Amino acid sequence: MEKKTILLVLALLFCCMSVQVHSKYHSENKNGFHYKEKVTNLHFYLFDFLTGKNPSAVEIARPNRPVGAKASTPFGHIYAIDDPLREGPDENSTVIGNARGFYLSTSQSEDLTLLMNVDFGFTKGEFNGSSISVVSRNPVTEPHRELAVVGGRGKFRLARGFAELTTYYLNTTNGDAIIEYNVTVLHY
Repeated sequence: MEKKTILLVLALLFCCMSVQVHSKYHSENKNGFHYKEKVTNLHFYLFDFLTGKNPSAVEIARPNRPVGAKASTPFGHIYAIDDPLREGPDENSTVIGNARGFYLSTSQSEDLTLLMNVDFGFTKGEFNGSSISVVSRNPVTEPHRELAVVGGRGKFRLARGFAELTTYYLNTTNGDAIIEYNVTVLHY
C-alpha cells in the first residue's frame, strides 16, 4: 500500500512537471525590439462590371432551386471578381491595382447584401506588390457602409482596419457598379 502511494505521488509530480521544449519553427523576440505601428489612409474606386465584352465579375455558382424575385445578384449566387482599382471614378483614370476574390449574395430581401472575401492588390506607387484583405458583410443598398480589413501582405503585413464605402454609380438592372473606397489601415 505504501509503495502504491509513493508511486501515485511520483506519477502526479511527474505529470505536473513542465518540460522546456526547444523548437526551430518558433522563436521569441528576446532583443526587446518592438515594431512601430503605422496608419495609412487609402482612397480609390472599384469598378465592378457584370456586363460588357470583358466583365470583371462573373457568376460561378447558383442555388439549385428557383430564386424568386428577379435581381441583378440574386440570393445564393457566388461571383468571382477581378475588379480594377482606379484613382478616380472615370473609366480612363489610372489603374492602381485590382480586387480579386469572390462575393456571395446573402440577402433574401430587397436589401442586397454581399459577403465579400477579397484581396485588394496594389500594382502602382508606394504600395506596389502589397495588398489588404477584406472579409466582411457589405449591405450594398445602404449609401454609406463599413467593411473590415482583416489582414494584408507586403507593406500591409499584419494589417487591420476598416473601409468606408460609398456607391458612386449603381445600375440596379444589370449590377454594374463603381464604388468609392476610403480605407484606414493599421500595419507594421
